[in-house]
Amino acid sequence: MKKLTIAAAVLFATTFGAQAAWVGKASYYTLGGRTASGSHVGSLTAAHRTLPFGSRVRVTNLKNNRSVVVTINDRGPFTGGRIIDVSGHAADALGMRSAGVATVKVERLSEVAEAQ
Repeated sequence: MKKLTIAAAVLFATTFGAQAAWVGKASYYTLGGRTASGSHVGSLTAAHRTLPFGSRVRVTNLKNNRSVVVTINDRGPFTGGRIIDVSGHAADALGMRSAGVATVKVERLSEVAEAQ
């Protein structure tokens, strides 16, 4: 019975625990003002609905396999069907700026960036 309980706990944690990767649509944005975290859109920053500010994620464009590591510093995207908004510079690095939207894989690298 103990083995069954442990197996059920592991299955639950891997199924319903914190997700470490997502696949979906990404778009890009540029802002003149401040983001939800109080900072500005930087060269390699992004907006995500739930990840803590300071989290770092790798975003990979599945069409051309180009990837970039960005820091979450804003909330969004608020357009249905999109999982992340990246900064304009990150969109350039991903080769998606002219298209505006791309199918990407987002992988969480860290919860919160290390204090510098």
